[in-house]
Amino acid sequence: MIDWTTRLARRTSTTPDLIGGILALAGARDLINFTGGFPDPSLFPTDVVGDIAHKLIDNDAAVALQYAASEGIASVRAAVADRVAVTDGRRPGEAELMITSGGIDAISLIAKSLLDPGDVVVVEEPSYLGALSGFMAFDPTLRGVPLDADGLDVDALAVLLRELPTPPKVVYTIPDFQNPSGRTMSVERRTALVELCRRHGVLIIEDVAYSQLGFDDEPRPSLWSLGPDVVVQIGTFSKVFFPGVRLGWAAGPAAIIAQLCVAKQNSDQCAGALGQRMVEEYLRGGHLDEHLPLARALYQRRADVLIGALAQHFDGLGTWTVPQGGFFSWLRVPGVDTMALADTARESKVAFVPGAGFFPAGRDNEHLRLSYSRVSESDIEEGVVRLAAAVRSIRERP
Repeated sequence: MIDWTTRLARRTSTTPDLIGGILALAGARDLINFTGGFPDPSLFPTDVVGDIAHKLIDNDAAVALQYAASEGIASVRAAVADRVAVTDGRRPGEAELMITSGGIDAISLIAKSLLDPGDVVVVEEPSYLGALSGFMAFDPTLRGVPLDADGLDVDALAVLLRELPTPPKVVYTIPDFQNPSGRTMSVERRTALVELCRRHGVLIIEDVAYSQLGFDDEPRPSLWSLGPDVVVQIGTFSKVFFPGVRLGWAAGPAAIIAQLCVAKQNSDQCAGALGQRMVEEYLRGGHLDEHLPLARALYQRRADVLIGALAQHFDGLGTWTVPQGGFFSWLRVPGVDTMALADTARESKVAFVPGAGFFPAGRDNEHLRLSYSRVSESDIEEGVVRLAAAVRSIRERP
Protein backbone atom coordinates (compact mmCIF):
# COMPACT_ATOMS: atom_id res chain seq x y z
CA MET A 1 0.00 0.00 0.00
CA ILE A 2 1.23 3.50 -0.84
CA ASP A 3 1.37 5.90 2.09
CA TRP A 4 -0.11 8.94 0.38
CA THR A 5 0.42 11.08 3.45
CA THR A 6 4.12 11.18 2.55
CA ARG A 7 3.21 12.96 -0.70
CA LEU A 8 1.27 15.81 0.91
CA ALA A 9 2.53 19.40 0.62
CA ARG A 10 4.48 20.69 3.60
CA ARG A 11 1.86 23.35 4.25
CA THR A 12 -0.70 20.67 5.21
CA SER A 13 1.20 20.02 8.42
CA THR A 14 0.47 23.57 9.59
CA THR A 15 -3.12 23.87 8.38
CA PRO A 16 -5.33 22.10 10.94
CA ASP A 17 -8.82 20.96 9.92
CA LEU A 18 -10.66 23.00 12.54
CA ILE A 19 -13.47 24.14 10.27
CA GLY A 20 -14.19 20.57 9.25
CA GLY A 21 -14.87 19.70 12.87
CA ILE A 22 -17.32 22.58 13.21
CA LEU A 23 -19.15 21.77 9.99
CA ALA A 24 -19.36 18.10 10.98
CA LEU A 25 -21.55 19.15 13.90
CA ALA A 26 -23.82 21.35 11.77
CA GLY A 27 -26.59 18.76 11.70
CA ALA A 28 -26.07 17.30 15.15
CA ARG A 29 -29.34 16.93 17.04
CA ASP A 30 -28.25 15.27 20.27
CA LEU A 31 -26.30 18.13 21.83
CA ILE A 32 -26.45 21.83 22.61
CA ASN A 33 -24.25 23.15 19.85
CA PHE A 34 -22.44 26.47 20.42
CA THR A 35 -19.83 25.74 17.75
CA GLY A 36 -20.49 27.13 14.27
CA GLY A 37 -21.49 30.67 13.34
CA PHE A 38 -24.59 29.37 11.61
CA PRO A 39 -27.61 31.59 10.94
CA ASP A 40 -30.85 30.31 12.36
CA PRO A 41 -32.81 28.29 9.75
CA SER A 42 -36.07 29.84 10.91
CA LEU A 43 -34.87 33.04 9.25
CA PHE A 44 -34.25 31.47 5.85
CA PRO A 45 -36.65 33.22 3.42
CA THR A 46 -37.92 29.98 1.94
CA ASP A 47 -41.11 31.36 0.39
CA VAL A 48 -39.28 34.25 -1.25
CA VAL A 49 -36.42 32.02 -2.39
CA GLY A 50 -38.86 29.54 -3.90
CA ASP A 51 -40.67 32.26 -5.82
CA ILE A 52 -37.41 33.77 -7.05
CA ALA A 53 -35.99 30.42 -8.15
CA HIS A 54 -39.19 29.54 -10.01
CA LYS A 55 -39.22 32.91 -11.76
CA LEU A 56 -35.57 32.66 -12.80
CA ILE A 57 -35.85 29.13 -14.13
CA ASP A 58 -38.95 30.05 -16.11
CA ASN A 59 -37.80 33.40 -17.44
CA ASP A 60 -34.03 33.72 -17.17
CA ALA A 61 -32.57 30.23 -17.57
CA ALA A 62 -30.17 31.36 -20.29
CA VAL A 63 -28.37 33.52 -17.71
CA ALA A 64 -29.22 31.94 -14.35
CA LEU A 65 -28.27 28.38 -15.37
CA GLN A 66 -25.22 29.31 -17.44
CA TYR A 67 -21.58 30.11 -16.70
CA ALA A 68 -20.93 33.71 -15.67
CA ALA A 69 -18.10 36.19 -16.05
CA SER A 70 -15.35 35.80 -13.45
CA GLU A 71 -16.11 39.25 -12.05
CA GLY A 72 -19.79 38.39 -11.77
CA ILE A 73 -22.93 39.09 -13.77
CA ALA A 74 -23.07 42.81 -14.56
CA SER A 75 -26.58 43.35 -13.20
CA VAL A 76 -25.69 41.49 -9.99
CA ARG A 77 -22.58 43.59 -9.47
CA ALA A 78 -24.71 46.70 -9.95
CA ALA A 79 -27.23 45.49 -7.35
CA VAL A 80 -24.50 44.71 -4.82
CA ALA A 81 -22.81 48.04 -5.50
CA ASP A 82 -26.13 49.77 -4.83
CA ARG A 83 -26.38 47.90 -1.52
CA VAL A 84 -22.84 48.89 -0.53
CA ALA A 85 -23.75 52.50 -1.32
CA VAL A 86 -26.61 52.24 1.19
CA THR A 87 -24.54 50.66 3.97
CA ASP A 88 -21.26 52.50 3.41
CA GLY A 89 -22.27 55.82 1.92
CA ARG A 90 -20.11 55.30 -1.17
CA ARG A 91 -20.81 53.28 -4.29
CA PRO A 92 -17.92 51.22 -5.67
CA GLY A 93 -17.17 51.84 -9.33
CA GLU A 94 -17.72 49.13 -11.92
CA ALA A 95 -14.05 48.10 -11.78
CA GLU A 96 -13.94 48.22 -7.98
CA LEU A 97 -16.28 45.31 -7.18
CA MET A 98 -16.51 41.62 -8.03
CA ILE A 99 -18.76 38.77 -6.94
CA THR A 100 -17.12 35.94 -4.99
CA SER A 101 -18.16 32.50 -3.82
CA GLY A 102 -18.43 33.70 -0.23
CA GLY A 103 -16.00 35.32 2.18
CA ILE A 104 -13.45 32.50 2.26
CA ASP A 105 -13.23 32.60 -1.52
CA ALA A 106 -12.36 36.30 -1.33
CA ILE A 107 -9.64 35.61 1.26
CA SER A 108 -8.17 32.85 -0.90
CA LEU A 109 -8.21 35.05 -4.00
CA ILE A 110 -6.43 37.85 -2.15
CA ALA A 111 -3.86 35.47 -0.71
CA LYS A 112 -3.27 33.86 -4.10
CA SER A 113 -2.86 37.27 -5.72
CA LEU A 114 -0.67 39.02 -3.14
CA LEU A 115 1.27 36.52 -1.06
CA ASP A 116 4.61 34.91 -1.72
CA PRO A 117 5.98 32.39 0.80
CA GLY A 118 7.22 34.20 3.88
CA ASP A 119 5.30 37.42 3.30
CA VAL A 120 3.93 38.88 6.52
CA VAL A 121 0.18 38.88 7.13
CA VAL A 122 -1.03 40.73 10.22
CA VAL A 123 -4.16 39.41 11.92
CA GLU A 124 -6.05 40.21 15.07
CA GLU A 125 -5.46 38.04 18.12
CA PRO A 126 -7.80 36.25 18.23
CA SER A 127 -8.99 36.10 14.60
CA TYR A 128 -11.40 34.12 12.44
CA LEU A 129 -9.92 30.64 12.10
CA GLY A 130 -11.18 30.28 8.52
CA ALA A 131 -9.14 33.32 7.52
CA LEU A 132 -6.07 31.97 9.30
CA SER A 133 -6.39 28.68 7.43
CA GLY A 134 -6.98 30.51 4.16
CA PHE A 135 -3.81 32.55 4.54
CA MET A 136 -1.73 29.64 5.80
CA ALA A 137 -2.36 27.73 2.58
CA PHE A 138 0.00 30.20 0.87
CA ASP A 139 2.90 29.88 3.35
CA PRO A 140 2.98 33.39 4.81
CA THR A 141 4.35 34.53 8.15
CA LEU A 142 1.38 35.33 10.38
CA ARG A 143 1.87 38.04 12.99
CA GLY A 144 -0.77 38.80 15.57
CA VAL A 145 -1.85 42.14 17.03
CA PRO A 146 -3.96 42.12 20.19
CA LEU A 147 -7.57 43.18 20.53
CA ASP A 148 -9.08 45.14 23.37
CA ALA A 149 -12.52 46.57 24.04
CA ASP A 150 -12.08 49.04 21.14
CA GLY A 151 -10.97 46.44 18.61
CA LEU A 152 -7.59 46.01 16.97
CA ASP A 153 -4.86 47.81 18.94
CA VAL A 154 -3.60 50.27 16.34
CA ASP A 155 -0.76 51.47 18.60
CA ALA A 156 0.51 47.89 18.89
CA LEU A 157 0.27 47.57 15.11
CA ALA A 158 2.33 50.76 14.72
CA VAL A 159 5.03 49.28 16.93
CA LEU A 160 5.04 46.07 14.88
CA LEU A 161 5.34 48.03 11.62
CA ARG A 162 8.39 49.84 12.98
CA GLU A 163 9.99 46.55 13.99
CA LEU A 164 9.45 44.69 10.71
CA PRO A 165 12.23 45.04 8.10
CA THR A 166 9.61 45.36 5.34
CA PRO A 167 5.91 46.23 5.60
CA PRO A 168 3.43 43.37 5.76
CA LYS A 169 1.46 42.62 2.63
CA VAL A 170 -1.94 42.82 4.34
CA VAL A 171 -3.70 43.49 7.63
CA TYR A 172 -6.86 41.42 8.11
CA THR A 173 -9.57 42.70 10.45
CA ILE A 174 -13.24 42.16 11.28
CA PRO A 175 -14.20 45.58 12.65
CA ASP A 176 -17.85 44.84 13.49
CA PHE A 177 -18.91 42.18 16.04
CA GLN A 178 -15.67 40.33 15.48
CA ASN A 179 -15.36 36.58 15.09
CA PRO A 180 -14.59 35.15 17.65
CA SER A 181 -14.56 37.97 20.22
CA GLY A 182 -17.79 39.82 19.40
CA ARG A 183 -15.92 43.11 19.83
CA THR A 184 -16.35 46.20 17.66
CA MET A 185 -13.65 48.63 16.53
CA SER A 186 -14.14 52.21 17.68
CA VAL A 187 -14.52 54.97 15.11
CA GLU A 188 -11.25 56.52 16.27
CA ARG A 189 -9.41 53.26 15.74
CA ARG A 190 -10.90 52.90 12.26
CA THR A 191 -9.58 56.27 11.17
CA ALA A 192 -6.19 55.64 12.77
CA LEU A 193 -5.88 52.19 11.16
CA VAL A 194 -6.60 53.52 7.67
CA GLU A 195 -4.15 56.39 8.08
CA LEU A 196 -1.42 54.10 9.44
CA CYS A 197 -1.75 51.54 6.67
CA ARG A 198 -1.90 54.21 3.99
CA ARG A 199 1.32 55.71 5.35
CA HIS A 200 3.09 52.34 5.25
CA GLY A 201 1.56 51.10 2.00
CA VAL A 202 -0.24 48.15 3.61
CA LEU A 203 -3.48 46.75 2.22
CA ILE A 204 -6.32 46.31 4.72
CA ILE A 205 -8.73 43.41 4.28
CA GLU A 206 -11.97 44.43 5.95
CA ASP A 207 -14.29 41.48 6.60
CA VAL A 208 -17.87 42.75 7.03
CA ALA A 209 -19.58 39.39 7.48
CA TYR A 210 -21.57 40.60 10.51
CA SER A 211 -21.73 44.35 9.93
CA GLN A 212 -25.46 44.39 9.11
CA LEU A 213 -26.35 42.44 12.26
CA GLY A 214 -25.83 45.10 14.91
CA PHE A 215 -28.25 45.34 17.81
CA ASP A 216 -28.36 49.15 17.74
CA ASP A 217 -28.52 51.89 15.14
CA GLU A 218 -25.16 53.44 16.01
CA PRO A 219 -23.46 54.50 12.74
CA ARG A 220 -20.02 52.99 12.23
CA PRO A 221 -18.13 53.95 9.08
CA SER A 222 -16.65 51.03 7.21
CA LEU A 223 -12.90 50.99 6.72
CA TRP A 224 -13.52 50.87 2.97
CA SER A 225 -15.55 54.08 3.10
CA LEU A 226 -12.72 55.75 5.00
CA GLY A 227 -9.96 54.47 2.73
CA PRO A 228 -11.09 52.98 -0.59
CA ASP A 229 -7.52 53.35 -1.85
CA VAL A 230 -6.05 51.03 0.82
CA VAL A 231 -8.94 48.72 1.76
CA VAL A 232 -10.48 45.66 0.16
CA GLN A 233 -13.85 45.02 1.73
CA ILE A 234 -15.03 41.42 1.63
CA GLY A 235 -18.58 40.46 2.45
CA THR A 236 -20.89 37.48 2.40
CA PHE A 237 -24.60 36.86 2.00
CA SER A 238 -24.39 33.69 4.10
CA LYS A 239 -25.42 35.43 7.32
CA VAL A 240 -28.24 37.59 5.93
CA PHE A 241 -29.65 35.48 3.06
CA PHE A 242 -28.72 31.81 3.46
CA PRO A 243 -25.35 29.97 3.51
CA GLY A 244 -26.26 27.54 0.74
CA VAL A 245 -26.06 30.35 -1.81
CA ARG A 246 -22.27 30.61 -1.20
CA LEU A 247 -22.04 34.17 -2.45
CA GLY A 248 -20.22 37.33 -1.44
CA TRP A 249 -18.30 40.28 -2.84
CA ALA A 250 -14.97 42.07 -2.78
CA ALA A 251 -14.75 45.85 -3.20
CA GLY A 252 -11.44 47.65 -3.40
CA PRO A 253 -8.85 49.35 -5.61
CA ALA A 254 -9.47 48.54 -9.27
CA ALA A 255 -5.98 47.10 -9.77
CA ILE A 256 -6.51 44.64 -6.90
CA ILE A 257 -9.99 43.62 -8.04
CA ALA A 258 -8.71 43.00 -11.59
CA GLN A 259 -6.09 40.60 -10.27
CA LEU A 260 -8.63 38.82 -8.06
CA CYS A 261 -10.71 38.18 -11.18
CA VAL A 262 -7.68 36.60 -12.84
CA ALA A 263 -7.10 34.48 -9.74
CA LYS A 264 -10.73 33.35 -9.80
CA GLN A 265 -10.25 32.05 -13.33
CA ASN A 266 -7.72 29.63 -11.81
CA SER A 267 -10.01 28.45 -9.03
CA ASP A 268 -13.76 28.04 -9.57
CA GLN A 269 -13.81 30.41 -12.60
CA CYS A 270 -17.01 32.13 -11.51
CA ALA A 271 -19.55 32.25 -8.72
CA GLY A 272 -22.71 30.28 -9.49
CA ALA A 273 -24.98 32.25 -11.78
CA LEU A 274 -28.22 30.98 -10.24
CA GLY A 275 -27.14 32.13 -6.77
CA GLN A 276 -26.04 35.47 -8.19
CA ARG A 277 -29.37 36.14 -9.84
CA MET A 278 -31.23 35.01 -6.72
CA VAL A 279 -29.28 37.52 -4.62
CA GLU A 280 -29.99 40.24 -7.18
CA GLU A 281 -33.71 39.59 -7.13
CA TYR A 282 -33.67 39.43 -3.32
CA LEU A 283 -31.95 42.80 -3.11
CA ARG A 284 -33.97 44.48 -5.86
CA GLY A 285 -37.21 43.30 -4.27
CA GLY A 286 -36.39 44.97 -0.94
CA HIS A 287 -36.48 41.63 0.88
CA LEU A 288 -33.19 42.14 2.72
CA ASP A 289 -34.48 45.34 4.32
CA GLU A 290 -37.52 43.41 5.53
CA HIS A 291 -35.38 40.53 6.79
CA LEU A 292 -32.72 42.39 8.76
CA PRO A 293 -34.91 43.72 11.61
CA LEU A 294 -36.20 40.19 12.25
CA ALA A 295 -32.70 38.75 12.26
CA ARG A 296 -31.30 41.44 14.52
CA ALA A 297 -34.14 41.01 17.01
CA LEU A 298 -33.71 37.22 17.16
CA TYR A 299 -29.96 37.35 17.62
CA GLN A 300 -30.19 40.10 20.21
CA ARG A 301 -32.65 38.03 22.27
CA ARG A 302 -30.28 35.09 22.18
CA ALA A 303 -27.25 37.21 23.04
CA ASP A 304 -29.15 38.68 25.99
CA VAL A 305 -30.11 35.21 27.20
CA LEU A 306 -26.51 34.02 26.89
CA ILE A 307 -25.05 36.97 28.78
CA GLY A 308 -27.71 36.65 31.46
CA ALA A 309 -27.01 32.93 31.84
CA LEU A 310 -23.28 33.53 32.07
CA ALA A 311 -23.81 36.18 34.75
CA GLN A 312 -25.97 33.78 36.75
CA HIS A 313 -24.10 30.50 36.32
CA PHE A 314 -20.53 31.39 35.29
CA ASP A 315 -19.74 34.12 37.78
CA GLY A 316 -16.36 33.41 39.35
CA LEU A 317 -15.47 30.82 36.72
CA GLY A 318 -14.30 33.18 33.98
CA THR A 319 -14.92 36.35 32.00
CA TRP A 320 -16.73 36.98 28.74
CA THR A 321 -17.39 39.64 26.14
CA VAL A 322 -20.78 41.27 25.72
CA PRO A 323 -21.52 41.47 21.98
CA GLN A 324 -23.40 44.39 20.44
CA GLY A 325 -24.22 42.39 17.31
CA GLY A 326 -23.23 39.31 15.37
CA PHE A 327 -23.12 35.73 16.60
CA PHE A 328 -20.41 35.31 19.26
CA SER A 329 -19.21 35.75 22.80
CA TRP A 330 -15.60 35.02 23.79
CA LEU A 331 -14.87 33.44 27.15
CA ARG A 332 -11.68 33.19 29.17
CA VAL A 333 -11.53 30.39 31.73
CA PRO A 334 -8.29 30.90 33.71
CA GLY A 335 -6.37 27.78 34.56
CA VAL A 336 -8.54 25.50 32.39
CA ASP A 337 -7.34 23.88 29.17
CA THR A 338 -10.33 24.44 26.92
CA MET A 339 -9.33 21.54 24.66
CA ALA A 340 -9.75 19.23 27.65
CA LEU A 341 -12.87 21.15 28.65
CA ALA A 342 -14.37 20.48 25.20
CA ASP A 343 -14.08 16.73 25.77
CA THR A 344 -15.65 17.00 29.23
CA ALA A 345 -18.45 19.22 27.97
CA ARG A 346 -19.23 16.82 25.13
CA GLU A 347 -19.90 14.14 27.72
CA SER A 348 -22.69 16.46 28.93
CA LYS A 349 -23.89 17.02 25.34
CA VAL A 350 -22.51 20.56 24.99
CA ALA A 351 -20.15 21.64 22.20
CA PHE A 352 -18.10 24.82 21.70
CA VAL A 353 -14.92 25.81 19.88
CA PRO A 354 -11.71 25.92 21.95
CA GLY A 355 -9.76 29.13 21.53
CA ALA A 356 -6.34 27.93 20.39
CA GLY A 357 -7.27 27.78 16.69
CA PHE A 358 -8.11 31.49 16.66
CA PHE A 359 -4.50 32.49 17.35
CA PRO A 360 -1.72 32.40 14.72
CA ALA A 361 0.58 30.37 16.95
CA GLY A 362 -2.26 28.19 18.27
CA ARG A 363 -0.89 28.32 21.80
CA ASP A 364 -3.73 29.93 23.77
CA ASN A 365 -5.59 27.32 25.80
CA GLU A 366 -7.72 29.38 28.21
CA HIS A 367 -10.28 30.81 25.78
CA LEU A 368 -13.34 29.44 24.02
CA ARG A 369 -15.97 30.74 21.61
CA LEU A 370 -19.69 30.41 22.11
CA SER A 371 -22.01 31.00 19.14
CA TYR A 372 -25.58 31.71 20.18
CA SER A 373 -27.00 32.29 16.69
CA ARG A 374 -28.60 28.87 16.16
CA VAL A 375 -29.31 27.82 19.74
CA SER A 376 -32.78 28.23 21.24
CA GLU A 377 -33.15 30.42 24.32
CA SER A 378 -33.96 27.44 26.54
CA ASP A 379 -30.98 25.48 25.25
CA ILE A 380 -28.67 28.47 25.76
CA GLU A 381 -29.57 28.57 29.44
CA GLU A 382 -29.16 24.81 29.88
CA GLY A 383 -25.95 24.79 27.85
CA VAL A 384 -24.34 27.39 30.13
CA VAL A 385 -25.40 25.38 33.19
CA ARG A 386 -23.75 22.26 31.76
CA LEU A 387 -20.64 24.17 30.70
CA ALA A 388 -20.24 25.67 34.16
CA ALA A 389 -20.53 22.20 35.68
CA ALA A 390 -17.85 20.93 33.29
CA VAL A 391 -15.50 23.72 34.35
CA ARG A 392 -16.05 22.93 38.01
CA SER A 393 -15.45 19.24 37.43
CA ILE A 394 -12.08 19.94 35.78
CA ARG A 395 -10.99 22.32 38.52
CA GLU A 396 -11.92 19.78 41.17
CA ARG A 397 -9.73 17.06 39.67
CA PRO A 398 -6.63 16.25 41.69
